[in-house]
Amino acid sequence: MQRGFERHGTDPGLSRALSHTGVFVVLLDSSARIEWSVNVPASWRSEASPDGGARQLLDGDAGQSLEAAVELVRTSGEACKLDIPVAAADGIDWYTVWVDTHVAEREDGPGIMITGMDVTERKHREQTLRTLLREVAHRSKNLLAIIQSIATQTGRHADSVDGFLTRFRGRIQSMASTQDLVTSSNWRGADIHELAHSQIGRYVADPSVSIRLSGERPYLNPNAALHVGLAFHELAVNSVSFGALAAPEGHVSINLAHRVPQPEGDLTLEWWENIPGSNVELRPKRFGSTALERVVPAALGGTADLAFSAGRLTYRLAIPHLNFASG
Repeated sequence: MQRGFERHGTDPGLSRALSHTGVFVVLLDSSARIEWSVNVPASWRSEASPDGGARQLLDGDAGQSLEAAVELVRTSGEACKLDIPVAAADGIDWYTVWVDTHVAEREDGPGIMITGMDVTERKHREQTLRTLLREVAHRSKNLLAIIQSIATQTGRHADSVDGFLTRFRGRIQSMASTQDLVTSSNWRGADIHELAHSQIGRYVADPSVSIRLSGERPYLNPNAALHVGLAFHELAVNSVSFGALAAPEGHVSINLAHRVPQPEGDLTLEWWENIPGSNVELRPKRFGSTALERVVPAALGGTADLAFSAGRLTYRLAIPHLNFASG
């Protein structure tokens, strides 16, 4: 940062020492004119004005705040501290400023010593931290709401406590797995191919054989990742129970394609698998089917279709573009 004009009468050693820091010092005489200054930032002024006063250092609200602090110290004799935002060429700079009386070896009465420190980086970090905390709180509330909904729906369709616990644990583990992907991406979201492998891979011996992925590879935002991950989990559990993945050599196919050219088009996720035997029927009132046909598409603002015919299960999910991560 470039520094402003340095007044005479200061120790050259002090000037040199402060030049390596974000600290600056201004001494006002008893008439509130600048007597000397060291290391003053370029966004401040360090030349005395005929009228004196703290307004000679800063314009606008910043100058008004500093002038009020100087007057308070002058009348009370008590030091004060304040944070001041100052307009700079590249935005807003922040300074923590201490204002105190200065009476050492002065014949004209007490002066005012203004000591300041550039805290712009700290303010930016604090602002970023506050934003992150608000985001974490928001996401935590959403996550708890999803968990509550899953618990309610799982309990509604459970035949026993043990059955409830088994299914509920599986769904929570599914969400935890997705959350790991989201966290590792610094909350950007999850690659849909990685999401599929993380959800389905837990139930198969060799994912490279059991999972056949093709088509687009978008990055889903955190909310979409959680719900698409839940869909993959329900499809995988269904398949392992009585579908293609129940057989050692079985596999599922997943294709991802845009309805129209990117970036405006919805993404269509299509899952299909061959169901062994002819006596397997879907149970649409179970939570798995409810999640696939209602919960997941509603959360994404899309549509879904789950069908079983001629020994084949097909699931199509339309994912609107707003669910893709930006950047």
